[in-house]
Amino acid sequence: MNKVYMTGYLTRDPELSTTTSGISLCRMSIAVSRRFANADGARDVDFFNITAWRGNAENCAKYLKKGNKIAVSGSIQTRNYEKNDGTKGFSVDIVADEVEFLTSKNDGNVEGQGEGGTANIGGGMNVADLQPIDDSSLPF
Repeated sequence: MNKVYMTGYLTRDPELSTTTSGISLCRMSIAVSRRFANADGARDVDFFNITAWRGNAENCAKYLKKGNKIAVSGSIQTRNYEKNDGTKGFSVDIVADEVEFLTSKNDGNVEGQGEGGTANIGGGMNVADLQPIDDSSLPF
């Protein structure tokens, strides 16, 4: 099984392009902090290249920018290639099956938290807006 999940911050704006057959792809990279601190007490950071395809690619290019926090699930793909100077290169890429936007598009607040720290449950509705229901009316 080849499955990876990671959360990190975009290190550059996503780059949207299309293949010769017209399929959209978006390339981006994220910085992911390691779980534990190193000997100096700092948390090391790893950088990963992410590739999203089709509608996922178009959404990433449209709504994401450098510094946004995202969660990615996908698979790891390795490839060998020849660099412009003739030397061989090796690359490890994450092919995104799903990309979740964790920073809101407009104001930079972390998704799930609206202004003033109120929790947002989606669709612009805050937890404070919910009305209690009578449990006896539920069918379960």
